[in-house]
Amino acid sequence: MLGMALSAIDGTIVSTAVPQIVGDLGGFSVFSWLFSGYLLAVTVTLPVYGKLSDTFGRKPVLIAGIVLFLFGSVLCAAAWNMAALIAFRVVQGLGGGALQGTVQTIAADLYPLKERPRIQARLSTVWATSAVAGPVIGGLFAVYADWRWIFLINLPIGALALWLVVRHLHEPSRTRRAAGAPRPRIDWAGALAVFATGTLLLTALVQGGVAWPWLSAPSLGLLGASAALAALTVVIERRAAEPIIPGWVWRRRTIASVNLALGAMGLLMVAPTVFLPTYAQSVLGLGPIAAGFVLSVMTLSWPVSAAFSNRVYNRIGFRRTAIIGMSCALLILLAFPLLPYPGEPWQPALIMLLLGAALGLFQLPLIVGVQSTVGWAERGTTTASVLFCRQVGQSVGAALFGAVANGVLASRLAAAPVPGLPGDLDAISHALDDPGRLSAAADYLRRAVDAAVDHVYLGAAGAAALALLVLVLMAPRRFPVLAEESGSDTPAP
Repeated sequence: MLGMALSAIDGTIVSTAVPQIVGDLGGFSVFSWLFSGYLLAVTVTLPVYGKLSDTFGRKPVLIAGIVLFLFGSVLCAAAWNMAALIAFRVVQGLGGGALQGTVQTIAADLYPLKERPRIQARLSTVWATSAVAGPVIGGLFAVYADWRWIFLINLPIGALALWLVVRHLHEPSRTRRAAGAPRPRIDWAGALAVFATGTLLLTALVQGGVAWPWLSAPSLGLLGASAALAALTVVIERRAAEPIIPGWVWRRRTIASVNLALGAMGLLMVAPTVFLPTYAQSVLGLGPIAAGFVLSVMTLSWPVSAAFSNRVYNRIGFRRTAIIGMSCALLILLAFPLLPYPGEPWQPALIMLLLGAALGLFQLPLIVGVQSTVGWAERGTTTASVLFCRQVGQSVGAALFGAVANGVLASRLAAAPVPGLPGDLDAISHALDDPGRLSAAADYLRRAVDAAVDHVYLGAAGAAALALLVLVLMAPRRFPVLAEESGSDTPAP
């Protein structure tokens, strides 16, 4: 939990300190890469670390991830300009990729099926706590100390996590390699191909429509290059003796359906995590802290729902439980556009509370279920593929729904009562911070933002419907759970 906290809190603690970082180092035009670079590094390394943990064990991969993350934190604290800080955030992300996937895999290794919901719920509380505490801690350091402390705070937490892991983490014993058997080989060519493909694809998705237009040469070039590299990756992985992303990940119905369903969930998660804070501030007129609370209530109900999900799936199965959870999420997402304008803050907060409960009932049964269908030697790769698809879905959703929101705004602003109004969602949000300058146009802009976010939530409902279709049409009625002995999975050779 401490190791996962390093990665979880780092995704939120930087956000409130951005003004101080930019004021000290400059680089306002590229500061978004503080987040994008970290996300890219975490996402593209997940499959690599998953395979390495299956080959060499979880403990050495987790230790290496913590050490690399702490090394990146020290470098970030010593950064002398924005370019250096972005580069060092990527180093942090390289360690963060090992933390996210490996911790989830260790939870499945150490605890039998009946205990995993309780453990996974505790891991979910790490993310929930980080979502609330991260911005607060980052703001306090930025105001009362120095922004560099948001990276130095990782050192005592990481040191304690490292000591606990080294001293107390004991992996289940595995069958020893037979004498004369070939030593396991690392598919370095496949790892590099996966890393390059993911980097180009996610860069195109993150920067498209922001740094350059979607139909511009940079976007088309990055998308074309990522498609070519993806084809090359398939060729490399088919020839590799120990591929980073083995073909069985997509040939097995259970794993493939969970990957696609979690990818669709990543898609719909963009609506509350990215667009709800803008809605709360621009439409409801809330401050940043209150807007953050509207979103954070989702992280309160999610782990509670996840903790109790085993009582449901033990009776009706993993697939049916996930279908119930996503069906509820679909109805809740469709309810958002029905909220009155401008409405009261408790209304979207209630929707987020219900959405967190529904998604906890959806995600945890799928992760626990798919982990239970594979043995020790395949669990790291399986878990990493699920998390990788969820992260890619979130990146695709950010690009897709960003285009939807700006398209709706453009159509609304074409009939604006006064000329010269801001033309995109970020500019409108900044303009509404001082509504006195906009006079009569302020209410028109708020309604335009309200319409844009409504369309995003309708798109998120479409992603929920896609997840349901995958579960209904692809997922097996019963997950092929492996037999367990003595309360824990028998380690595979």
